[in-house]
Amino acid sequence: MQLETYISDLLYRYECVTIPEFGAFLTQRVSATIHETTNAFYPPNKMVSFNEQIQKNDGLLAHYIADVEKIPFEIANKKIAKRVKVLKSYLTQGETLTFKNIGDIVFNSEGKILFEPSNHLNYLTDSFGLSQFVSPAVAREVYREEVEKIEKVVPITVTPEKRKTRPYLKYAAVALVALTLGGLVGSNYYINQIEQHNQLAQEEATQQLDTKIQQATFNLNPLPAINLNVTKQTGNYHIIAGAFRVEENCDKKISQLKAEGFKARKIGVNRYGLHEVVYASYEDRIEALQALRAIKKTHDKAAWLSVKELN
Repeated sequence: MQLETYISDLLYRYECVTIPEFGAFLTQRVSATIHETTNAFYPPNKMVSFNEQIQKNDGLLAHYIADVEKIPFEIANKKIAKRVKVLKSYLTQGETLTFKNIGDIVFNSEGKILFEPSNHLNYLTDSFGLSQFVSPAVAREVYREEVEKIEKVVPITVTPEKRKTRPYLKYAAVALVALTLGGLVGSNYYINQIEQHNQLAQEEATQQLDTKIQQATFNLNPLPAINLNVTKQTGNYHIIAGAFRVEENCDKKISQLKAEGFKARKIGVNRYGLHEVVYASYEDRIEALQALRAIKKTHDKAAWLSVKELN
């Protein structure tokens, strides 16, 4: 069984693909980057990592293998368990596990798992068709401007002899001052006229509005009261339908189950950071077990019972 092929297919669509009793491959979106040394441009992608602490079977990998190979869900789980046993034996013997297009896994000197991701595939579907490229560095010329500080300002002087030959300068200056004062007075008068006109127009508009409000009548018909009967699910016995890394997939699962008649809902995030969806919750343990047997028989053999108190 080419386990890495199935994992690679799922990494395009999911952020967490768990190998039961072995670990989980996680993906995280990374923005486009530029290598400062090589001037290489890299498109947005999904960075793949490995977490050996996440080993609980969420059914995702087994369901996918069962669908592809057209085999029962239990047989798919057994094939995964058999493959995991072989992988663990290779690791204990000091060999490196190579997952094609995903990365390499090996034990270090302290007995801990080390994962080296492969960059051969970009699992971000939004970047389909985008590849890295190298652009030559852009050379920019820097121009320096030297600013000279003027320390002395040379005034313009008029000698007495020139004042005698140009007497019209004095009269021109007097005329300029007179025109300036006249312009200021006229401008102030014009502005005052505009402000007075605007004030009168505003007072007239306000008076007309008050008259219309006094003449207006309001007929408010009270709406009939609506009584909503909301049934709140309680209980510490929960039949789990699935756990999802992406909350959007969790909402889709709830809508699907509600359409099939189940009282599906979210019960929060588990310790692995996955959103859990339940078929229903029950107060009585016997009633919950009876419902679980019915769901396993008619709907999903991978359903299981979780006992915990919700806040």
